[in-house]
Amino acid sequence: MNVYLAGPDVFLPEPLEAARAKKEICAKYGFVGQFPFDSALDLAGLTPVEAGLAIYKSNIQLMDRCDLIVANMTPFRGPSMDVGTAFEMGYMAAQGKPVFGYSNDGRLYGDRVPQPTPERDENNLFVEQFGMHDNLMLEGAIYTSNGNFQGKLVDAASYYTDLSVFEAVIQLAAAKLLS
Repeated sequence: MNVYLAGPDVFLPEPLEAARAKKEICAKYGFVGQFPFDSALDLAGLTPVEAGLAIYKSNIQLMDRCDLIVANMTPFRGPSMDVGTAFEMGYMAAQGKPVFGYSNDGRLYGDRVPQPTPERDENNLFVEQFGMHDNLMLEGAIYTSNGNFQGKLVDAASYYTDLSVFEAVIQLAAAKLLS
């Protein structure tokens, strides 16, 4: 089974090293990992918008070839996960494919959003308190697709690179889908 490896890992200083390590873990449990950079793209001569659209189309084609998604839901540039990864989770869920997620920050969403008053942020807007790691639509995609979520607070120095929680969710996916 092909696993689409979604997440902000593409923004890491060494994204290909992250891809290699994740693919090795996938293979250990009987999966073939597919990283967004796996498609051959020639972005030379394209405007930034054209390059962005080419990457979008390439990632859609790659997801279409995959059987499930494992999404890195570690908060990225704020209290919530990477928005591109959120889109990819929704895309795969809409296709009826299993959605698995993990985070290297085990805290619940409501605990990560600064709240000067109970349930309200600094703009006096309601903060979700559903006991979920991120937005209810994302966790809904996981649990209604027969997926699973794993979260654990890892050391700050390896917040984006620790793969222990990733491996735990791959192991769960293998038990659910390959046994």
